[in-house]
Amino acid sequence: MSCCDLAAVGQLGKAGIMASDCEPALNQAEGRNPTLERYLGALREAKNDSEQFAALLLVTKAVKAGDIDAKTRRRIFDAVGFTFPNRLLTTKEAPDGCPDHVLRALGVALLACFCSDPELAAHPQVLNKIPILSTFLTARGDPDDAARRSMIDDTYQCLTAVAGTPRGPRHLIAGGTVSALCQAYLGHGYGFDQALALLVGLLAAAETQCWKEGEPDLLAVLRGLSEDFQKAEDASKFELCQLLPLFLPPTTVPSECLRDLQAGLARILGSKLSSWQRNPALKLAARLAHACGSDWIPAGNSGSKFLALLVNLACVEVRLALEETGTEVKEDVVTACYALMELGIQECTRCEQSLLKEPQKVQLVSVMKEAIGAVIHYLQQVGPEKQKEPFVFASVRILGAWLAEETSSLRKEVCQLLPFLVRYAKTLYEEAEEANDLSQQVATLAISPTTPGPTWPGDALRLLLPGWCHLTVEDGPREILIKEGAPSLLCEYFLQQWELTSPGHDTSALPDSAEVSLQTCCHIFLNLVVTAPGLIKRDACFTSLMNTLMASLPALVQQQGRLLLAANVATLGLLMARLLSTSPALQGTPASRGFFAAAILFLSQSHVARATPGSDQAVLALSPDYEGIWADLQELWFLGMQAFTGCVPLLPWLAPAALRSRWPQELLQLLGSVSPNSVKPEMVAAYQGVLVELARANRLCREAMRLQAGEETASHYHMAALEQCLAEP
Repeated sequence: MSCCDLAAVGQLGKAGIMASDCEPALNQAEGRNPTLERYLGALREAKNDSEQFAALLLVTKAVKAGDIDAKTRRRIFDAVGFTFPNRLLTTKEAPDGCPDHVLRALGVALLACFCSDPELAAHPQVLNKIPILSTFLTARGDPDDAARRSMIDDTYQCLTAVAGTPRGPRHLIAGGTVSALCQAYLGHGYGFDQALALLVGLLAAAETQCWKEGEPDLLAVLRGLSEDFQKAEDASKFELCQLLPLFLPPTTVPSECLRDLQAGLARILGSKLSSWQRNPALKLAARLAHACGSDWIPAGNSGSKFLALLVNLACVEVRLALEETGTEVKEDVVTACYALMELGIQECTRCEQSLLKEPQKVQLVSVMKEAIGAVIHYLQQVGPEKQKEPFVFASVRILGAWLAEETSSLRKEVCQLLPFLVRYAKTLYEEAEEANDLSQQVATLAISPTTPGPTWPGDALRLLLPGWCHLTVEDGPREILIKEGAPSLLCEYFLQQWELTSPGHDTSALPDSAEVSLQTCCHIFLNLVVTAPGLIKRDACFTSLMNTLMASLPALVQQQGRLLLAANVATLGLLMARLLSTSPALQGTPASRGFFAAAILFLSQSHVARATPGSDQAVLALSPDYEGIWADLQELWFLGMQAFTGCVPLLPWLAPAALRSRWPQELLQLLGSVSPNSVKPEMVAAYQGVLVELARANRLCREAMRLQAGEETASHYHMAALEQCLAEP
């Protein structure tokens, strides 16, 4: 400030800065700073612009020279207000002999003083200065100019104070501060370290908004940090480990950043480290695994060794943390290790293009088994008071990921834990239902390994469904699940999820796995239909489930892209109908007729006659909609054909309904139009089963089949049972 010729400040009048911009409101009191009081008195008694400006310079210097209390700060604000700093910041004409940035520096210094008061930091007159303040961060000037440096420090003080207010981050982002901070950091000018610190705070407070407003600049910062991380040979690499997770974008991470990050992590984790050095590296690796899967790890020998190292380190950390009862668990570190273990599970079960070699898979499965044993041990100690804690949810998640792929090992321990898992899933489900918080039930499952989990963990059932699907095939685990009430819980869950995914509901907030979970529920119910038919007959929840299946299938089979779910619903409904055939709901009611019509549609549209070049006879081929997913669909289709066949003799109205749909006639027509050699034996058996039961059940069906050359077709395909049935009167 001293560089300004105070003799020339009288020319401030032509810059529009008048003495009337300051309204004195100062009173003397005991215990106040005498020097500051003298300057404030001079400000109060100023008779012209020159004297006023000189007094403001002295007040500003006094403020910057030492701490002032809140009352003094408020008195300065009452004396100066916002009008004078506003004009200082916006004036375009400085007094002769005074650099143009000196006035702005004075204005920023006053704002910095005011912003020390949280109430003033949130004042609209401060918030509307955010765009101007942001430009100061990247303004060109002499880097050694003390006044300019002071102004930059004051600017960061203002912006940091605003960021500390409840709605401050949103205002900063809207005011262009994110891009300004990025550019200030990348320029590595004075105060660039403050720019990085403020960026970290904004990303932690409002990550999504930051990336929406400043993605190109944030990616540039990420590139710079990643390159620094890859090159770092000193302790700064550990500090960067803590910063980098915050700068990973919600979308695709640039490939050059992934290369640098992986190389830096490989060098760190390949060294002997203390826990304070290793833990940030594990959390960064987990964050990359969460964002990119295994795409950030290079293929080849170096990549496979690195991945094996990651998973081994993670398993060791998990065992050290969880095997000893009563020890304090560093939950953020263990959660990060869970993410790395999950990556290991995925790679060990990948058949094609896996990063791991077979011996590595065998070794990793062994160490992961030991770590999962520690997770089970921990969960066995969890009491009701901890069931809402995110770390418990994360522990259930990794166990669910393991059980989805492996249920034969640790069978005894898993069976002992099943009652807890059912109660835990039921507790979370019921409390979310009571709170009517369906959005939490379908929240994204992944917990970021670098940040604390949400207050309400989320949908535990979805995590456990794949493992329970495997376990319901086995007698022991299935009996435990039934005893603990899992089937009833699953029925409630299925009905609720079905409602959320049905037309007319907003499905934008649903995770992609929501429909997969419905399919997995169907698989569990299919297992129960086959292995515990008595349960289906006696438990009322399955009657409700059957009613939902019947009501839903007609619309579902018409919806594009949901054929696999329709296949699950149709097949499950057909199998359950066979067991519940005496139910009033299945005695030719509109709902039951609609369901079976939709099931016939699903079964009948799977194959078509397709012409072949150079041949007069067509071949049997998959329909276009079925062709791409037949590998996942065919088992359900064959099971559905078998179940429909079993329903025909149990439901007298079904054969006439099938005849009205013209399915038996069209099926015989299809078989008559293609080469018998193109129809596989299992297809012939499935078709014959349906045709025979329909013919046996209804005389009109037999007559219609005869009119459609049924006997001749049966002879061509060696369908002896059908041929014999059609020969009867």
